[in-house]
Amino acid sequence: MEKMKSLADQLREKMAKPEVKPAGGQEAALVKKPRDKEGTTNDPPILRALAEYENGDHKTMVHFRFDKQTVDFLNQFKIVTGIDATKFVAFSVKHFIKEHPELKTIIKKFIQNSSL
Repeated sequence: MEKMKSLADQLREKMAKPEVKPAGGQEAALVKKPRDKEGTTNDPPILRALAEYENGDHKTMVHFRFDKQTVDFLNQFKIVTGIDATKFVAFSVKHFIKEHPELKTIIKKFIQNSSL
């Protein structure tokens, strides 16, 4: 009986011991980012812009539905970069609207026609 441990005891022991990460391997590759001579990462410009994008002051929430592949991509993207799906989607929509100003024109025309 003394050798049997409850699940709670096992979890307490596991939490008390620091987890040893294997040297090298995939997990280490995800954490480490390659650095160039100036000490900056070799990330593509879009990834740097996404990381620098600040959405902390955004208060309005919108709920979207995505297919499984997109959700899997967003989850993997967060693991690799540390950038969550909310920030990714907010940046992407803002970037999309900026790159396609004709969308704003369509909305403006609709509003003008509606008010007549």
